[in-house]
Amino acid sequence: MVQTKEYRICMPLSVEEYQIGQLYMIARHSHEQTDSGEGVEVVANETCEDPEYGTGQFTEKRIHLSRRVQLFLSIHKPASLSEFRLPYWVQALIPKVFYVTEKAWNYYPFTITVLISTKVQHIHQNKCLNLPADLLKDRIVEHVDIAYDEVNPKHYKDDEDLRFFQSAQTGRGPLIEGWRDIITPIMCSYKVVSVSFETIREILLLGHRQAFAWIDEWYGMSLKDVRAYEGQMQRETNTRVTGPNESAASGDARTCESEGQGEVPMILEGADVVSIGATSTGTTPAPMTPTTPQSPKSWFSWS
Repeated sequence: MVQTKEYRICMPLSVEEYQIGQLYMIARHSHEQTDSGEGVEVVANETCEDPEYGTGQFTEKRIHLSRRVQLFLSIHKPASLSEFRLPYWVQALIPKVFYVTEKAWNYYPFTITVLISTKVQHIHQNKCLNLPADLLKDRIVEHVDIAYDEVNPKHYKDDEDLRFFQSAQTGRGPLIEGWRDIITPIMCSYKVVSVSFETIREILLLGHRQAFAWIDEWYGMSLKDVRAYEGQMQRETNTRVTGPNESAASGDARTCESEGQGEVPMILEGADVVSIGATSTGTTPAPMTPTTPQSPKSWFSWS
């Protein structure tokens, strides 16, 4: 059953700081979750335009399964990939694919990201998204506490426990009981999700815990600085996923001036529909921003 949920995630950050922290967290998290043959490959990272939101950043990523999984699937057709070393959120969401494609349009503070079967809209300020009446009526509002909501034990780290963490750079923390009512600065990220599973909550909780726990690493960065860090992590993760020879042959992630890459569908017997890469010539502009659905549909988001 598809549900519409509005997650409200308070952060001990300003809206401007959150933009830097979120970009840093996503780049570092993707790097840490990527290993040889599996993980996140960045295909495109370029400027995009929207008539309503103006200039933004479009990214396209491929979330690869390991080559071992590709071979195993072709022979055994397993029901689960939990035994393989993959990013935990990919295991939970996509059980039988070579890679899935994530496309994100970031017009901060508004962001929309499409993966495979869920769509999430984000806004990072002190008002909710402009939702249609039917979604406002049917949605479930859920508050996520980055300090006191329990994270999955396999993802717990002492240095990311915000009940005890204190930033050396800012002096913020530890986050005591009732911190959302007493701490400054504070902002709230609203994320509206139409989804048929609960995995998204764990993703949001872990990612936002890390964004604050890593504040001393990104605090003081400008947008230019964090984009440079993002580019560095992108090159390293692409090399881990595809190997140095393939990375050198294919070049860095697509920019506005570089050659585009298309996709062709492929069906693997006994698995879901998957995609393999196919290079096309010429410049490919960033895709148009998806329109906001008027009723729940089946999409996903991470950015």
